[in-house]
Amino acid sequence: MTLRWTPTTTDGTARAGTLHTAHGEVPTPVFMPVGTAGTVKAMTADAVRSTGARMVLGNTYHLMLRPTAERVARLGGLHKLMDWRGPILTDSGGFQVMSLTDLRKMDADGVTFRSHVDGSYHRLTPERSVEIQHLLGADVTMCFDECTPFPATPEQAAASMRLSMRWAARCREAFVPREGHGLFGIVQGGVYDELRAESVAALTAIGFEGYAIGGLAVGEGQDEMFRVLDITTPLLPSGSARYLMGVGTPGDLIGAVRRGVDMFDCVMPTRSGRTARAYTSRGVMNLRNARFADDGSSLDPECDCPCCTRHSRAYLHHLFKAEEMLGPILLSWHNIRYYQWLMERLRRAILEGRFEAEAAIIEAGWAEGETEKQAA
Repeated sequence: MTLRWTPTTTDGTARAGTLHTAHGEVPTPVFMPVGTAGTVKAMTADAVRSTGARMVLGNTYHLMLRPTAERVARLGGLHKLMDWRGPILTDSGGFQVMSLTDLRKMDADGVTFRSHVDGSYHRLTPERSVEIQHLLGADVTMCFDECTPFPATPEQAAASMRLSMRWAARCREAFVPREGHGLFGIVQGGVYDELRAESVAALTAIGFEGYAIGGLAVGEGQDEMFRVLDITTPLLPSGSARYLMGVGTPGDLIGAVRRGVDMFDCVMPTRSGRTARAYTSRGVMNLRNARFADDGSSLDPECDCPCCTRHSRAYLHHLFKAEEMLGPILLSWHNIRYYQWLMERLRRAILEGRFEAEAAIIEAGWAEGETEKQAA
């Protein structure tokens, strides 16, 4: 049996379900910490597990450069290499097609990259991307696509999306089915309703174990992202997982869960943790701010992570001012735990039929907090 998602219940258009994989079951909605190069930055695998995270993300592009997919396979696969016993989803490298513009050349067959590490040249095609993800041992393999940049004209978005759909068909042909593993298609089309609908139709005609929504959170703004989700998610199969790629802030997550999205990933919790920004039940805090120097209170009294139960805001402020590595470690730990807590809370609310009430309580806590705006 290939990987599958099964629904449990809905509350409005918000959904709770379970993703069944070769490395275990994952309750949804779920947030996946990003382990781009085979590690969630500043975190051990045990620390990531302690946050409640059940699934993490790795990246084809970065792992193909070092240590190489073939080496990972020889060493027993990515799960063994990084000591992660749960499921892993691997990004296909498609985002780098957009983000590394100066280091790549794209054609109808694939992309030639110049490595940002040593300048060497590498070739990624749909078939090679799927092969790399197989070598890594990913539970969820993502189709190789071009992430359409923003802004893009309708003509540019259409050409980009249709190229990605041709590549999706090739990925489907290249994927080797095995128990508990699956391939997700990626919906593209920019901010254009008819292109998003065309993309969904093309992907569902091919058939995938799950469907991702790509090309968002690339500069279009939250309101436009939500508008595109309003158009796109109702078109996707109700019996398959829906994954919004690279998103986002806690406010983004609530809005996307409200619109029927099941899976998320983003570098924000760990990147923010390394820059002294903490996501809390009272909003966002910048621990470098001088007002925390004598603040002996917990970072977030509602949080049960070691950062919050053992240390004060003043200590965290000191760590960042002193440039001690423990500061980024503790805040990354907290931020990942906060995102897991948020998903747990939303899932429980969906199961109990009170999603909107719970979302309102969470958002009220952000509004009442004497902190930066949560969506910042």
